[in-house]
Amino acid sequence: METKSLILVEELALKKYGIFAQSRLRYLLRSILASMFIGFGVIVAFKTGNLFYLEQSPFTYPIAAITFGGAIILIVYGGGDLFTGNTFYYTLAALRKKMRWADVIKMWGFSYAGNLMGAVFFAGLIFATGLFKDSSSTGFLLSVAEHKIHTPTIELFFKAILCNWLVCLAFFVPMSQKGDGAKMFSMMLFVFTFFISGYEHSIANMATFAVALVTDHPDTISLAGAIHNIIPVTLGNLVGGAVMMGFMYNYANKPGGEEIIK
Repeated sequence: METKSLILVEELALKKYGIFAQSRLRYLLRSILASMFIGFGVIVAFKTGNLFYLEQSPFTYPIAAITFGGAIILIVYGGGDLFTGNTFYYTLAALRKKMRWADVIKMWGFSYAGNLMGAVFFAGLIFATGLFKDSSSTGFLLSVAEHKIHTPTIELFFKAILCNWLVCLAFFVPMSQKGDGAKMFSMMLFVFTFFISGYEHSIANMATFAVALVTDHPDTISLAGAIHNIIPVTLGNLVGGAVMMGFMYNYANKPGGEEIIK
């Protein structure tokens, strides 16, 4: 059973709530940091992937998926606060009467706003570096951004559910493991799975679109197109974390289950 790991999830949620209650600004800054960490993963994924994309290599996506996994390690060990993971943590804490739903909604709002601010600020930093000034370096990035914009809304929604289900598992499963090496491997494996499968992560998409929009991009990539993607993906991520993880694990681990199994 996952009882011990779920207790750790509760404790983590309450720790985050403590920061939020003490200082909204500190909580917001941690959320900004998280999306900037995601931004680092986005950049390294599209930079390395582009080398293979230019050669039309079948290894383009696998390489990008492997390198993007570093982002989750930065968040876990660097102390960022990610909206998508919070959909699981706070839902579980609220279902177990450790947090009020009103506070859960407020904290989701702050973490989401901070993640958005971080993505925009990070894109500004990338623009200043000139890393994507050369058009030959943006092919893979713009190709992915354009595909995301033109994906049907219903597909985005369900891809987002599956994505955050995996992302929350990437945070949750390592809680029962010992040793940083095993934890980091599990995290990267789950992130690789969602990336290579083509699922949709709202905060990663924020960073992707923000960087794409500050580069020399075609008219097919626009702010309106990015919003078309972000809204259903955010809702899908919320369902994936709150329902598929929070509600499901809470129900599957009701007190007394251990005795029945025995």
